[in-house]
Amino acid sequence: MKGLVIRNTGNTYLVRDDNGTDVVCKAKGSLRLKGIRSTSPVVVGDRVTMDVNPDGSGLIRDIEERKNYIVRRASNLSKHSHILASNIDLALLCVTVRYPETTTVFIDRFLVTAEAYRVPVLLIFNKIDLYDEDDRSYVDALVDLYSGIGYACLQTSVLKKEGLTEIRDRIKGKITLLAGHSGVGKSSLVNALQGDDSQRVGKISDYHLMGVHTTTFSEMIELDGGGYLIDTPGIKGFGTIDMNIQEISHYFPEIFRFSSGCHYNNCLHINEPGCAVLKAVEERYISESRYHSYLNILEDVKEKKYR
Repeated sequence: MKGLVIRNTGNTYLVRDDNGTDVVCKAKGSLRLKGIRSTSPVVVGDRVTMDVNPDGSGLIRDIEERKNYIVRRASNLSKHSHILASNIDLALLCVTVRYPETTTVFIDRFLVTAEAYRVPVLLIFNKIDLYDEDDRSYVDALVDLYSGIGYACLQTSVLKKEGLTEIRDRIKGKITLLAGHSGVGKSSLVNALQGDDSQRVGKISDYHLMGVHTTTFSEMIELDGGGYLIDTPGIKGFGTIDMNIQEISHYFPEIFRFSSGCHYNNCLHINEPGCAVLKAVEERYISESRYHSYLNILEDVKEKKYR
């Protein structure tokens, strides 16, 4: 019997079969994906084949080939990956410039991974009702930066219901991943999009101005208008994994565009003579923050670090 994994709670999975019946499953002990050292062999969004036992429980014995996925390094010094979800039509990265702050390095690491695995991204700049004039100016600058590169951006306020209609229109009929730091308002956004309080909402920690985890496992939520929204636990860091050092610049569209003018074909855009990318940074055709993120990821891959 085939089905779709709609919840992952560690070593137990909830699979919805093609008849709409939910089956609580374990994964076959020998189940591993070739070439992937993952914290979990099965993730939300996977299409699987399972055997259903007489008591109604199930055993996942095979995973269909994934069209894409979003993956990060699991933890410090870990060689394992943590796949957030698979078979994604769209990823929503929920960003806040305060309460808590999402850095451009974090945004860029997520975007690079999405580029590498061909996942379209919509950047959600949330909580705009809480920001002062300087914060709003910074949000506007970030929207100009990322929309100029080619990434779709929306400014949203759950409290004032700003941007919600646009999000509903974009995710209708799709399998959409919702990701971001704890405290950026993912659960509130899910509630607003669904029109209910199905997701528990946590308060920001006053001490660190960071969120407390209210989502402890990945779950696929069926949307009233059609499609699914995958809510994921908050992510503190986004370590890139399995990237070739020569290919990292390919995942920065504006850097890749200028790299064709470099004197050397294998230019890493650090200090090489005749580097068109360095010239573009100097002339502000490429933003310094994006170039900094590129060097940051380059350093990680060279030294096998995690961030």
